[in-house]
Amino acid sequence: MKILSQEETRRICDRVMALTKADQCIVKLNGNRTGNIRYARNNVSTAGLLEDTQLSVSVAYGKRQGTATINEFDDKSLEKVVRRAEDLARLAPENPEFVPAVGKQIYKPSETYSKKTAAIDPEFRAQTAAYSIEASRKSKLVCAGFFTDSTSYATIANSNGVFGHQEETSLDFTCTVRTEDGRGSGWVKRSATDVSRFDAREASAVAIEKALRSVDAKALEPGRYTVILEPAATSDLIGFMLSGFNARGADEGRSFLSKKGGGNRLGEKLFDQQVNIWADPWNLDVPVLPWDDNTMLPRERTALIKDGRVAALDYSLYWARKQGVRPIGGHGNMIMAGTSKSTAELIANTKKGVLVTRTWYIRLVDPQSVLLTGLTRDGTFYIENGKIKHPIKNFRFNESPVSMLNNIEEIGKPQVIAGDEVQYSMLIPPMKVRDFNFTSLSDAV
Repeated sequence: MKILSQEETRRICDRVMALTKADQCIVKLNGNRTGNIRYARNNVSTAGLLEDTQLSVSVAYGKRQGTATINEFDDKSLEKVVRRAEDLARLAPENPEFVPAVGKQIYKPSETYSKKTAAIDPEFRAQTAAYSIEASRKSKLVCAGFFTDSTSYATIANSNGVFGHQEETSLDFTCTVRTEDGRGSGWVKRSATDVSRFDAREASAVAIEKALRSVDAKALEPGRYTVILEPAATSDLIGFMLSGFNARGADEGRSFLSKKGGGNRLGEKLFDQQVNIWADPWNLDVPVLPWDDNTMLPRERTALIKDGRVAALDYSLYWARKQGVRPIGGHGNMIMAGTSKSTAELIANTKKGVLVTRTWYIRLVDPQSVLLTGLTRDGTFYIENGKIKHPIKNFRFNESPVSMLNNIEEIGKPQVIAGDEVQYSMLIPPMKVRDFNFTSLSDAV
């Protein structure tokens, strides 16, 4: 698949908008080329290259809207998709929350593209798998993993003069390593925009070490413990909490940021002083497109939590207009402030505690407190006198990230966590928290 240039996508968008006399027209054009390799039981199982393009056309007559998509760009196909969108709009009921498309915007480019990542080929993917497989075989372990790399472009335009075009690259790697008897398991995840920041050998070595160290896990009585959570272990927990920063949900009493009697808790101190979380599309570790695809508004560097206080909420165009608030583009990443401390240093500073590699199968129990339940997996260890003493059986936990972020003792160096498993691209640190609630044991490794 050819990656279309800005000039080529602009011509397509202009042709689409010239074909309709609707009150407004919104065009979104996306293309991606994704390579992958998957392996299991120390052997490659699949590898391939997927290519896709899609053009989405949305038109409106008054408050009636219709959207159609197509993956062909010749003149006949473009006219077909426009007429389909128009037909759907005429049939649709009026949307009582309709907001007209935004006017012309200025987008400051972000560094979402890496030439080196775009150049990844089948040989590179095969070598990435080989590092895991060869090292696992040498240690008499069994590994499974998945590596993907993507090169894509995104274009947005509307009949009010909006136009944005940018290319993106990304890679995502996960690897699970287990002992042959299935009693030990280790896991690792790495994500990056620039392949220069990815080391397949280092990543595989992490999963292998955890698998070897997690054999013969001992049972530890459930209860409240000081816990060191690696970045992957906290990403989903905090992701659930950040979804509660929706202003409408808070104003209508449906989130932990709702105030009794009405309104929201913007400006209130709800977290430890050390907690600072913000969005920044220009961050070099987790860059994202400088616009929000839903609203076409520019993204901005925005503090959500500053020194433990709720600093901002997310507004849709409709809710911003209703509440008289200036809307900005929705966040594409989340960054949490940390320190230069490694996970090893956090362990060394812990008299007694539990190290958690990963959490999974997380479910929301109570939206008003963001109480979550889930399980640990792939490497859970008991810490004593600053050292990992022995592996322990996995736990089920019942915990709220709101409470967790009030119980922070130490924070480490942030790490990139991205890919399909998380809501946002995240730069998130390991952290040591007290009174983490483990409710029962799990026999799974």
